[in-house]
Amino acid sequence: MNGKKARARLVLEDGAEFEGLSFGYPASCAGEVVFNTGMTGYPQSLTDPSYKGQILTFTFPLIGNYGVTRGPRDAWGIPAAVESEKVQVTGLVVSECSPEFSHYAAAGSLGEWLAKEKIPAISGIDTRMLTQRLRTEGTMRGRIVVDGTAAAAEASVLMPVPEVSSKERIVYPGGPVRILLVDCGVKLNIIRELLKRGVTVIRVPWNADISNETYDGILVSNGPGDPKACSPTIGMLRRCLNGTKPIFGICLGNQLLALAAGADTYKLKFGHRSQNQPCVEVGSPRCYITSQNHGFAVREDSLPSGWEPWFVNANDGTNEGIRATDRPFFAVQFHPEASPGPRDSSYLFDYFLDTVRSGTGKGVTQ
Repeated sequence: MNGKKARARLVLEDGAEFEGLSFGYPASCAGEVVFNTGMTGYPQSLTDPSYKGQILTFTFPLIGNYGVTRGPRDAWGIPAAVESEKVQVTGLVVSECSPEFSHYAAAGSLGEWLAKEKIPAISGIDTRMLTQRLRTEGTMRGRIVVDGTAAAAEASVLMPVPEVSSKERIVYPGGPVRILLVDCGVKLNIIRELLKRGVTVIRVPWNADISNETYDGILVSNGPGDPKACSPTIGMLRRCLNGTKPIFGICLGNQLLALAAGADTYKLKFGHRSQNQPCVEVGSPRCYITSQNHGFAVREDSLPSGWEPWFVNANDGTNEGIRATDRPFFAVQFHPEASPGPRDSSYLFDYFLDTVRSGTGKGVTQ
């Protein structure tokens, strides 16, 4: 963060340009430009695998003021302050990045962290104007161009799941109940939420053959990109829907479960990326404030017989969850594990595990 910063530009595919200064890693990059309206939690957001292939814009005007915590791990050996082992975004756009930071657990600055992780970033951008453009015109591809650096090659945003999924089977011992976690780019706090409820987690790649696995329930994780590109996962889930083992999907998992059931998905104009999305439980007056990060959604009117909407977004009416009417299959579009964000809906992990343990197909509602 010391010394003179290089000039940089954010160039959108529609020709719009925003001038600023380079920080982080001094290189150019290309990706889908999206925005997050959260006020805190940038270390968790930057390491969320669902942002793979994207240039993330934070709308909050000052980022980096509490630095970055690196290194601490929880009782299960999982990093405690981030959602994966590395920064997942392709690039970062902020209005202002604080070179100074203040937090008792901070081990360095945001700029130093991004430089170490080789993530380009640009500051001095009018993020309000950029966000208004993306809301009006829709999410679009773009490039961070740093003076004196080579142009970045375009990367596909349709099939990044193989890049963020685990490459091997990993078992986290925790108890007699065995949960098969289909890793499409899982956030680490999902694993933690399961483990602290006393179950064993079997984490398998997105395209694993699970025919020889022994498990009591399946959790399909979040992840990046177009759900329709995950045909091996959809096929696996379609076969599991012929059984009776409970299935719980989160975010991308909601879309994959819907596709396996025969429903359709579509790309949202600019997606939901924040920690304050209100979701109403269908048939109930309850509204939960949720953390979200997704650019695709389930087309609710395409749900086949035997399926129903479970949650709906109070802002735009889009689907936020589905469930089977007579079988233990359900999913939500938002993130009950939060990190960052409110934990209003964390009870859904209890709902899922109660369903698994009871064998009735019905969990205990909050």
